[in-house]
Amino acid sequence: MTAFLLHLLRHGAPEQTGLLLGHRDMPSAAHGLAACVARAQGLRVAEVITSDLQRCRAAAQAIAAPLGLVAKADPRWRELDFGAWDGMAPAQIEPAALAAFYRDPDVHAPPGGEPWSALRARVADALAALAPVDTLVVTHGGAMRAALAALCGLAPEQAWAFDLPYAALLSLKVWPVKPRVAQIVGLAA
Repeated sequence: MTAFLLHLLRHGAPEQTGLLLGHRDMPSAAHGLAACVARAQGLRVAEVITSDLQRCRAAAQAIAAPLGLVAKADPRWRELDFGAWDGMAPAQIEPAALAAFYRDPDVHAPPGGEPWSALRARVADALAALAPVDTLVVTHGGAMRAALAALCGLAPEQAWAFDLPYAALLSLKVWPVKPRVAQIVGLAA
């Protein structure tokens, strides 16, 4: 059984930073897009997959084109749905509610938003659908953490402990078993 490399690239800085951007479709700033392209320089992949949100799609297309690939959009790689909090700055949210969310994002999901377990389940479905070839997925910080939880068995508090700034690249060696398991082989932040 041969493992394959899975590279998870967080989208670049959006046009407006400091907000909880879940399903809100805000594009990346030009410097954010450039940071993603620079971070992916030298990766050898057979597939490029992206969240369907434009802050990921633009980077995926810019990376895929010179490789002769077409970036495939998959909405399962979207960020956590922050519901009523989507587009808000953390300072605009009642501090106790935000603290409860970070302490247990499954029990204390944002109002009208998605619990952690739902994000983890949809990302696990996306992981199971990957072909066993070296792949780049341009996605979001929450989806990257959900992939770590699904592939490496991390609890939510462990997955949230990873610092994944804009244009962070997380590389994993994935074994094509059911369910998939992986080993972290690199993090460039």
